[in-house]
Amino acid sequence: MKKITGIGASSGIAIAKAYRLEAPDLSFEKTTIDNPDKEKERLDKALDISKQELEKIREHTKKSIGEAQAEIFSAHLLVLSDPELINPMKEKIDTDHAMAETALQEVADMFIDMFKNMDNEYMRERAADIQDVTKRVLAHLLGVSFPDPALINEEVIVIANDLTPSDTAQLNRDYVKGFITDIGGRTSHSAIMARSLEIPAVVGTKEITTAVEAEDVLIVDGSEGEVIIHPSENELNSYREKQELHEKQKEAWAKLKDEPTFSKDGEQVELAANIGTPEDVDGVLNNGGEGIGLYRTEFLYMGKNELPTEEEQFDAYKSVLEKMDGKPVVVRTLDIGGDKELNYLDLPEELNPFLGFRAIRFCLENENVFRPQLRALLRASVYGNLKIMFPMIATLEEFRQAKSMLLEEKEALTKEGVDVSDDIEIGIMVEIPSTAVTAKQFAKEVDFFSIGTNDLIQYTMAADRMNEQVSYLYQPYHPAILNLIHHVIEAAHAEEKWVGMCGEMAGDTIAIPILLGLGLDEFSMSATSILPARTQIRDLSKKELAARKDEILAMGTAEEVVNYVKDLTE
Repeated sequence: MKKITGIGASSGIAIAKAYRLEAPDLSFEKTTIDNPDKEKERLDKALDISKQELEKIREHTKKSIGEAQAEIFSAHLLVLSDPELINPMKEKIDTDHAMAETALQEVADMFIDMFKNMDNEYMRERAADIQDVTKRVLAHLLGVSFPDPALINEEVIVIANDLTPSDTAQLNRDYVKGFITDIGGRTSHSAIMARSLEIPAVVGTKEITTAVEAEDVLIVDGSEGEVIIHPSENELNSYREKQELHEKQKEAWAKLKDEPTFSKDGEQVELAANIGTPEDVDGVLNNGGEGIGLYRTEFLYMGKNELPTEEEQFDAYKSVLEKMDGKPVVVRTLDIGGDKELNYLDLPEELNPFLGFRAIRFCLENENVFRPQLRALLRASVYGNLKIMFPMIATLEEFRQAKSMLLEEKEALTKEGVDVSDDIEIGIMVEIPSTAVTAKQFAKEVDFFSIGTNDLIQYTMAADRMNEQVSYLYQPYHPAILNLIHHVIEAAHAEEKWVGMCGEMAGDTIAIPILLGLGLDEFSMSATSILPARTQIRDLSKKELAARKDEILAMGTAEEVVNYVKDLTE
């Protein structure tokens, strides 16, 4: 028996034989060619076949997982049609008389190296996209079979150095019980897809491909981030019991699907979900979501060659509001920049894009982008319970300017005879420390706060959450973070305003008791976390936790907080 630890990317337990998903041998000998036109024809043919395959994978993904995940392959298709990538390959064939394989590899490697060395996490991820699609093209040029996980027809745990998005999209839940990789993190494409498919996954183990052979029996614990190789009979029996308990737990959770969320002492809170597309709403309702606490509208803008029209946006917002049937829907206006870029917008290159020209800063300077979104939202407002929030607000002036534009568009639509709801709440995301510190001033003007902890933590701790060298500083339970959250909640409640949270912290089992005691009104999380959170909250006394909050807020370290909460709730 050997135990390997990595990052738990998708919860659950899987027990099965190992299936090594290995890349094909794509090596070749470089030679010069005499007929550049023929070589360019070979390249075009390989590109066309690859595009056809990616179209099929995209459609399969859209049907089996969802629109948001399928957009990854829209991005891949854009890569294969990008003249800035393809033209240099053909130029190399013409000028250097390089074979198509050489031209493809050398140009792709140049772009991959360039993207890998960028500070922007989103751009670094583009390196993986280019690598994924160009490997596919190279395989077709060499006449080599490209791995097809869709052909797996027995229960297995997939082992790989990394899983590309196209690999993950083809995984069949009936047979693939889990996967483990050498590299990757919780925010990688494969990890996100694993959670969508509800396949247990452990990533970033660094050694799984060297430690495991095909057919080895494995246990994957995606909750703890642990892998057991060659488990003993006792360990197999122990984990099978855990599996059974997990299944029974899921059955118990399902009984609470249509129940409101009350603490043990009868205090009610709201459990909502974070979504990216209208297709995600079914998952929210199936998991007992009481609302949508964050609709990330940037997915409407991504994987395209141009901005979505006002009509396209209106249709998407209307669809979500109608499906939620009167339940609250908090829509975040366009949050682009930082780790999310649009290739058709001329955004400036920045040394630190996370602290740069992004989100509301971009929107206020680009009214031609912002106002159509506001109009689409306002037009859709009559179809449900819409709440609008602005991201990355640092000053009251920014909020006032954004709200002013919204009210101007509302007045214009009313004059045009278009119906607009009079009950739209307007709020902001609290993700910048300055905003949290001045929450008392903001609370007098906003209708609600939604705390975005992912950014609030990294900005407060001055630690890039994507940087492994400082990842130890990404501490959700640090007293500085908890005191900021408490300050925001107190400021809002003093003005009789409500506060939600839409960062990953909202669904965290350690954080939930703390947040309940601090008085958080709305917890917004991934849809699959809602029923476990509801179950947990039913066993917690809000009054008892509130009585402990001063003690928690006075602690010196995150570790002290975690140990205290564990002792309190176990």
